[in-house]
Amino acid sequence: MRALLATSIGVTCAAALTLPLAVPGSAVPAPAPEPVPATAARAPAAEPQGSTQSLRLRPLAEPEPRASGEPTGPTSSHSAPTAGQGLLQRDSHRFSLVGVVWDDADAELHGTVQVRTRATGTGRWSGWQDLETHNTDHAADAGSAERESGRVRGATAPLWVGDSDGVEVRVRSDDTSSRDRSGAAAPLPAGLRAELVDPGDDPEQQPATAAPAPAPGTATAASAAVTPASASPRPGGLPAGASLGRAAAESSAANADLAPLGATEIPALSTAESEEQAVVAASAKPHAGPRPGIITRKGWGADESLRERAFAYTSTVKAAFVHHSATGNNYTCAQAPSVLRGIYRYHVKSSGWRDFGYNFAIDKCGNIYEGRAGGVTKAVLGAHTLGFNTNTMGIAVLGTFDSAKPSAAAVKAIGKLTAWKLGLFGRNPKGKVTLVSGGSGKYAKGARVKLNVISGHRDGFATECPGIRLYNKLGTARTTAAKLQGR
Repeated sequence: MRALLATSIGVTCAAALTLPLAVPGSAVPAPAPEPVPATAARAPAAEPQGSTQSLRLRPLAEPEPRASGEPTGPTSSHSAPTAGQGLLQRDSHRFSLVGVVWDDADAELHGTVQVRTRATGTGRWSGWQDLETHNTDHAADAGSAERESGRVRGATAPLWVGDSDGVEVRVRSDDTSSRDRSGAAAPLPAGLRAELVDPGDDPEQQPATAAPAPAPGTATAASAAVTPASASPRPGGLPAGASLGRAAAESSAANADLAPLGATEIPALSTAESEEQAVVAASAKPHAGPRPGIITRKGWGADESLRERAFAYTSTVKAAFVHHSATGNNYTCAQAPSVLRGIYRYHVKSSGWRDFGYNFAIDKCGNIYEGRAGGVTKAVLGAHTLGFNTNTMGIAVLGTFDSAKPSAAAVKAIGKLTAWKLGLFGRNPKGKVTLVSGGSGKYAKGARVKLNVISGHRDGFATECPGIRLYNKLGTARTTAAKLQGR
């Protein structure tokens, strides 16, 4: 079923993709700025917080130089030099999240992508860290307006590295399964770039911005929503005297029946109160679990000028796909909003998506966050599980769980969130559902696939996401969700 597009005031706009930024180099001269192809450009938009440095990768010589202070001998990470593309050690503006993108969203990167970064203030370089090569599995479905926009790029998963001011990158095509008849490794995708993302300051450090004047013909209700009529809104809303820009007001207004305009959190509800909101047949008994507290986009500091203004919806929510963000586990819960802002900017500015890809996110402390804009109770179309974005929702647990265990708080939060959201649409968390594939690589387009109502990303696509340690906990999440629904 085709997605529906809507906006609270019927105005659409687009945000600009990242333009490369020349940065002083410590090991090699900085390349001159190179424009993004015109087909990938968006109209310029105001960016009150955060920034992105986009640096083209270059062929690397063999062997690569050692970093200052790196040990020599057999323990060195450079003991097996290799050719490829990358960046030698260089200075940069400050950033906290890094990823690699390339021009063609349909091109797969068969190989490895590794980065090392220098911590701001200490001058210490990290060891080499792998980026998950993602390829096409986290993306809008083929044929969708988002995928066919001409802006979407191929991308690795981004990695959270903390406050950094230096970077080194290497990309190697060493996947033996992708070698040609001559034995040569498959070529790397064209247009490889390192994306260094500064997520900007936390929301409380941002001054309130004045609301723009209503455009001629703008709906009265939407115009009134931009600047609260009262200087003292209900608890949880904007502080006295503060106001929202139009895009932020639209995002907040999508949850107007749940929290006051500008609220940083949607409060928890009891089971009875949640069941009143359930969208089920009149003859069916609602089984909505109690609504958990949800930190809004305003709460984690989303820059609403980045995303496309329209919201995209499908008709219902039949299933939830659980992911790990693959951004690593080296973050504190206090840093989680910064991690989200970094991922959001990477999804929109670097990867060319219309908004944050996932519908919800969960951190290691079990905090639940609103993801893609459009309203937490609604069937918002995401870009999380290629081939199965329609009529589903995506939940990203912040972290990497191939070898590390997810926290008990995060697993419990999956159960709480799915009990409530799936219950609004009459879904049994321990049940099965048949979905029609939009073409995922694992399932052909049009294939009818029977899946768990709470599934892992790997169930719909040939991927290791979510990491096996998280995937193995989905049974616990299903049980928790079903109990919360009273089943």
